[in-house]
Amino acid sequence: MKKPCSNVRFFHFIIKQKEMCTLFHDYYADLHIHIGRTMSGRAVKITGSKTLTLARILEMASAKKGLDIIGIIDCHSPEVIAEMNTMIQQGKLKELSQGGLRFQETTLIPGSEIEIYDSSCQGPIHVLAYFPTIQVMENFSNWMSQYMKNIHLSSQRIYCEGRAVQQKVRELGGLFIPAHVFTPFKSLFGKGVHISLTEVFNPQLIDAIELGLSSDTNMVKNIKELQAYTFVTNSDAHSLGKMAREYQKLKLMAANFSELKMALHEQDGRAVVANYGLNPLLGKYYQTVCANCGKQLSADDTLCTSCASLKIIKGVATRIKELSEPYVDERERPPYIHQVPLDFIPGLGPKMMERLLHAFGTEMTILHRITTEQLEEIVPQKIATMIDLARTGQLHIEVGGGGVYGKVQHK
Repeated sequence: MKKPCSNVRFFHFIIKQKEMCTLFHDYYADLHIHIGRTMSGRAVKITGSKTLTLARILEMASAKKGLDIIGIIDCHSPEVIAEMNTMIQQGKLKELSQGGLRFQETTLIPGSEIEIYDSSCQGPIHVLAYFPTIQVMENFSNWMSQYMKNIHLSSQRIYCEGRAVQQKVRELGGLFIPAHVFTPFKSLFGKGVHISLTEVFNPQLIDAIELGLSSDTNMVKNIKELQAYTFVTNSDAHSLGKMAREYQKLKLMAANFSELKMALHEQDGRAVVANYGLNPLLGKYYQTVCANCGKQLSADDTLCTSCASLKIIKGVATRIKELSEPYVDERERPPYIHQVPLDFIPGLGPKMMERLLHAFGTEMTILHRITTEQLEEIVPQKIATMIDLARTGQLHIEVGGGGVYGKVQHK
C-alpha cells in the first residue's frame, strides 16, 4: 500500500489546524480576588469589604462583570472550604473534570495568597498558589496550618522557606505565581534592595509573574530574569466593584484549570493573548512620594523637599529602572491594553451603571463588544465618549503614588 504523498499529508495537517482553531475561544480571567467575610461573618481579608463573600463574588463575576474565570485567593480558609462544599451539595457549584468549579457562566479556580519571609529574603513577599479541586486545596490548607499562626485569615505569613512552599504546590499539581512583584510592600522586588528572583525561589517552579497595578509589560522589558515567564494582570480586589479592574484575555478550549495551566506555559495553542490593566500612572505606588506629607518626589530624592522627612516610599517606576539593564526582552508578548475601569469614570454613577448592565448584560460586553453609538442610546453622549476613551486608555490621568490611586480627569 502506497503511503500518502507529502502534499496530501500537508493538506491533512492544514485541515487539522483549522479544526483546532475553531475549538479555541476567548475567555476573560481575573485571578486575584479576595474574600472579605465568610457566610458566618468571620473575617478572612480584614481590609476587605464585608460584602465580599464567596457567593456575592461568584454572582458578581458571572452576572455583572462577565468574567469567565476567577481566582479566589483565600480558599485555604477552612470556612471558605466548607462553603464551597456546601454550594456543591446544593448544586450551585459543579466540580469540573479538568479542574475548577463551575458557577453559572464562571469557573472558580481555588487559590491562596501566602506571605513568605524566609532566611533568603529581605522582607515579606506575597505569592499566589492555585489548585484544581477543593480536596487538593484542603490538603494544601492542612499542610500550611503547620507553619502558619492563623489559617483562617488571608495573606498570612508562613514560617518555612519559599522553595518549600513551591515544592509543595508542585507536588499537589498546583500553580505558583509571585504576586504584584514591584509594589513597595510585600513583594519580590519591592523592598528596594537588589534581590534576585533566584535568591528566594526555584525559577523552574514558577508558572507566571503577576505585574501589579503600577506596572505594565513595556515598563519591565529590560528585566532579564523575567523573560522566561508569562505575565498576568489581576485586580487584587478588596471589594466587589474592584473586580476586573485588571484582567487578561486567554485563548483556551474551555474554562478550566488544565487549560489555564497550558495558557500560562503557552502550550498547544493556549495563551494569554492580551493583558488589560490600568495605565500604570493610575497605580497607587507608581510615583516616589514622601510617606509623611505625600509630596511626589524625584527618583534621586532621599529627603522630602517639602517637609524634610526621610521616610520615602520608592515608586514602582523608580524600582523597575533600578532592576533594568541594557537588555531587551525578545519574547513576543501579547499587547498590554491600558484600560480605565468603568467605576473610575467621572460621572458614571451606580444608577447609570445599572442602566448599562440592564441593556448590555456585563461589563466585559460593554468594554469589548458595544459600539459608542449603542452606548449613546443608553447614557448621555459625554459619558458614552468617556467610556470609549477609557477602554482605549485615552483619558487624562493624574499620577498616583504612596498608596493613593491616580485620578481620571475631565479634559
